[in-house]
Amino acid sequence: MPNPSGADPGPKSLPKSAKEAGTAGAGDSCFGPIMRLLAPLALCLGLWAELSAAVIPVEEEDPTFWNRKAAAALDATLKIEPRTAEAKNLIIFLGDGFGVPSITATRILKGQLKGNLGPETPLALDSFPYVALSKTYTVDRMVPDSAGTATAYLCGVKGNYKTIGLSAAARYGQCNTTKGNEVISVLQRARKAGKAVGIVTTSRVQHASPSGTYAHVVDRNWYADASMPAEALAQGCKDIAWQLVHNVDINVIMGGGRIYMTPAGTPDPEYPTYSSENGIRNDGQNLINKWLSERKGARYVWNRTEMLEAAADPSVTYLMGLFEPMDMKYEMVHNATLDPSLTEMTEAAIKVLSRNPNGFYLFVEGGRIDHGHHEGMAQRALTEAVEFDTAIERAGELLDEADTLTVVTADHSHVFSFGGYILRGTSIFGLAPLQATDQKNYTSILYGNGPGYPGAIRPDVNSSIAGDFSYMQQAAVPLKSESHGGEDVAILAKGPMAYLFHGVQEQNYIAHAMAYAACLEPYENCRQRTSAASSAHLTPLALLLPALLLSLFH
Repeated sequence: MPNPSGADPGPKSLPKSAKEAGTAGAGDSCFGPIMRLLAPLALCLGLWAELSAAVIPVEEEDPTFWNRKAAAALDATLKIEPRTAEAKNLIIFLGDGFGVPSITATRILKGQLKGNLGPETPLALDSFPYVALSKTYTVDRMVPDSAGTATAYLCGVKGNYKTIGLSAAARYGQCNTTKGNEVISVLQRARKAGKAVGIVTTSRVQHASPSGTYAHVVDRNWYADASMPAEALAQGCKDIAWQLVHNVDINVIMGGGRIYMTPAGTPDPEYPTYSSENGIRNDGQNLINKWLSERKGARYVWNRTEMLEAAADPSVTYLMGLFEPMDMKYEMVHNATLDPSLTEMTEAAIKVLSRNPNGFYLFVEGGRIDHGHHEGMAQRALTEAVEFDTAIERAGELLDEADTLTVVTADHSHVFSFGGYILRGTSIFGLAPLQATDQKNYTSILYGNGPGYPGAIRPDVNSSIAGDFSYMQQAAVPLKSESHGGEDVAILAKGPMAYLFHGVQEQNYIAHAMAYAACLEPYENCRQRTSAASSAHLTPLALLLPALLLSLFH
């Protein structure tokens, strides 16, 4: 059930409500519950059937195959020319918890779902020509959460654990340390420059990652005023949902999170008979109505059909779509009639934002990749990641790379791994070929900690058990919620100024590079650079830094 108190048992709160548990709400079709039960089975049966027919190609035994493949890649690399023009559009795709091990496992799953062996099948993000590594630590934590990291890659300044949109001078939970320590996101700067801006997520829109684009709060769990302590309210601090509507003029807002936007007791449109899904605001404000009333061309939707209609209407320049009371459902079990996919939300957002001739900034998050990992259920995490990659691919089809900088990254990794010398073509969710020293099978995928800790006696596992959608992979250390990992994560980029993403960088560098690419504060003078690729005299970034950085971030 939703947790109005906002308590966070781990790095992310993962409340269970009636609809998340699979109970049909008023908005479900009569087939909804059945489809939610059959979807995981269909995936598993299809995956096993496809893999049973997988055969390693004979040509791969010939050195010529690999030499030609490498030569083709080298030829493509030699043809890459840095794009130096100003970026009209900026998109950042944030895979929450999408560390490098998850990227590799997602590539394998995507390939196997297509009937291939797995690792040779490219992800959409594999085609991005520029790659860097991001150091994800926050000022106070070696292993970060999604709040402190969001402040870095969205605002350009590293902050503290569980705080959002604030410098490290702010203290977790201390409202009186908020004022004067606010840092400004690239989304806010893009809006100030006249661009349209939007956020899309499969989590709630008030969650740590998306809220980094608009909020300044010392506690990531202050989703609504009902989630805040009396002292913080008395001191004038505002909840995240309130800030969503008041802080920045955002054109597109899509994800979950209805419960935080309406007065306590307000029935949910999709689950009107479940009081647990009612609004929880104590201030009596209906923030959805507030947002609508102050914007010409605004539309609010709560289901897929309404979203598609709004996106197709050229008069709509503002679109808020809240599709669940809290987080959206996992891709494999969502009601495809009522709930849009991440790809569909991304396409709708691009359509609406593209109506602004000045361009746009869009944040897109695969938020439930992280949730699947926290639950120790790799199949949930990786199927979310496959959909995340599909959204990246669709955005690339809709936009011109010549004027759109697209960045893909993660906020942090997880203690997720896969190994065991599994045979190529074996299901990514399958077993290692040899038993462990306790004479029992083990899965290729394991977690360093989490709810899958088996206890003193490790149970055996077979392919049928391991292939279940809800199977919880074994973990070495018992935790209620699996933890984040502290290793570097990847940054991949394409489009104007994408070559800025190289080497090993601090995570806050991402925001600066994106702002520079679009000539946003504090880099307005970047327009001095010529758009001709042949220019040998691009304005050195260092020349723009001095007083500009001081005025913006201090």
